[in-house]
Amino acid sequence: MSKENNIVLISANEDFSEKLAEKIILLRKTDRVITSGYLSALNTVKENNAQIVVLHADGADKTINMIKELKNEAEIILLTKNNEFVLEAYDAGITDFCPVNAPDFELVIRIVNCIKSAAERLNLSRAEKLLIQNQILDKDTGFYTYKHAEQIINNEINLRGLTAGTFVVIAPDENSKSMFSTDRISKAIKQAVRVDDIVTFGKGAKFYLLLPYTDFDGAAAVVKKIQSMCPENFCIKAGFSNITDKDFVYMEKEALKALLDAMYSDNMFVIGEFQEETLDDWLDEETASSKNYKLFRQVFGKKLEKVIIPVFYRLQKTYEEKLPDSTIFQFADSDQCVFHIKNKYQDSKLKIVYPGFAKITISIIHQGLDSPENRDITLPLSKITQKDLVKIIEDFIEEFKTAAVK
Repeated sequence: MSKENNIVLISANEDFSEKLAEKIILLRKTDRVITSGYLSALNTVKENNAQIVVLHADGADKTINMIKELKNEAEIILLTKNNEFVLEAYDAGITDFCPVNAPDFELVIRIVNCIKSAAERLNLSRAEKLLIQNQILDKDTGFYTYKHAEQIINNEINLRGLTAGTFVVIAPDENSKSMFSTDRISKAIKQAVRVDDIVTFGKGAKFYLLLPYTDFDGAAAVVKKIQSMCPENFCIKAGFSNITDKDFVYMEKEALKALLDAMYSDNMFVIGEFQEETLDDWLDEETASSKNYKLFRQVFGKKLEKVIIPVFYRLQKTYEEKLPDSTIFQFADSDQCVFHIKNKYQDSKLKIVYPGFAKITISIIHQGLDSPENRDITLPLSKITQKDLVKIIEDFIEEFKTAAVK
């Protein structure tokens, strides 16, 4: 804490300020309490280098405007008769509030807490300046620079012990690149992310987001919120990567590939595809039959997590909009994976079952009048790629659409 704490009491009622000043128990002899009206408040706070402002509410609009003027100058405690606009006041920038009729000691306790908060904010400000000087933080946005993105994100995952979450790469689409504005999109990102999310610059006109303990649905909601705060003719695309058991280099590569896929599709975002090249290589060999079951199960688990689940999720979101009169369900676990579409005319299911070892079985089942023929497809594990699986499911959806139209 500083050697001197200057507290400014702001009220439109001069008598109220004087009476309140007498009730405040000072922490040190060097502490001072200064009174001020609304008109001279900003100058008084600046001239006295005040750490704390006690603001007596004087109507919602006038009070909120005063908070916005002072929020970067000091910690603000709002004194109010009722709680009607307290939430709005917090959004505007107050640190705390206290009822006007609260006991004297309660206001003193809140002032002490705000003095501690002011000291913490000063320390954070010093640390931020140091990070900016060392080009770890960008001065204008407060985001981490790309130069240090790898270290920052790996540290965040390792030090916090993160076991789940989504890594996101965001960029303007091809038609919006000419309208790209760092200031505009960074403001949108700040409003969409949480306090514990990490944002860094990427290469070129890209931003990286680390969203701890946020699944693909949550990540999609964040991207959509960012898009909603951009101009109408400015479109963003995104690539997702699950952070589980991955480092920055792997996530970046996976998410950038997904971003590229999104750029060449109608989708706002694409989920990164997992490629287990070293395991898939030997699955194509004639000797695959001699490999042990445990290793095959491990490969299927990876395919389930990195290929089947993302493809099911993406196609569900895509076709929910294209087939508004139909209902789409999908789920996937180690026993079976089901993609299910139905309407009042047709009920169709695509089931993926892993019977063991090097192959899977895909069963396509249609129920309804004039339904397409049911069939089974057998595939080697090495052929379970996003491209192959998307084609199979989209062919299945086309069959459903043909039979469902009456």
